[in-house]
Amino acid sequence: MKLSLLTTSLLLTGSLYASGAHHVSATQEGINAIKLLGKTLKSNLKAKLQEDSNGTAAITFCTSEAQNITAQINEKLPSNVKVRRTSLNLRNLANKPDATDMRIMKKYQDAIKKHSASATLMTTVKEGETTRVYKPLVVGGVCLKCHGENIAPNIASAIQAAYPEDNATGLKDGDFRGVIVAEVTKN
Repeated sequence: MKLSLLTTSLLLTGSLYASGAHHVSATQEGINAIKLLGKTLKSNLKAKLQEDSNGTAAITFCTSEAQNITAQINEKLPSNVKVRRTSLNLRNLANKPDATDMRIMKKYQDAIKKHSASATLMTTVKEGETTRVYKPLVVGGVCLKCHGENIAPNIASAIQAAYPEDNATGLKDGDFRGVIVAEVTKN
């Protein structure tokens, strides 16, 4: 039986968090959750782009499945760990940032503009009993099909239909796109 990329990623979640045999720091739990969401979304998006290189399948995937995949991954994570995406330039209003997200993203945006940070820079913020881990997302390559300056008319139309208040286009290669953030609450 052939497993889908999502199913395979969700099965791997169990091995990342299985048994609790050794203590994992809140920061490491956050990094694991970020990697899982990022890898799952990226592999599914890559598969859609291979299916249809003009991007129509990819935008359909993003509009119909990205939020569901995030919810499914959160269901598989320990109850004290949640992961999500957000941006200063929202496409999906369901991903609206809070004040802490905004503060961290503005720092990332400034650092990336000054070439003093990259997509590998993680930031950890402790707020009371919660540790947040942030990983920046930087625009590159295929991202420009749906987030760039010259979007194909069929993609632009699909974006407008799904996200009438879209604010996530006009980006250039290397621009700051947003973050994946994991929140780990102390047990």
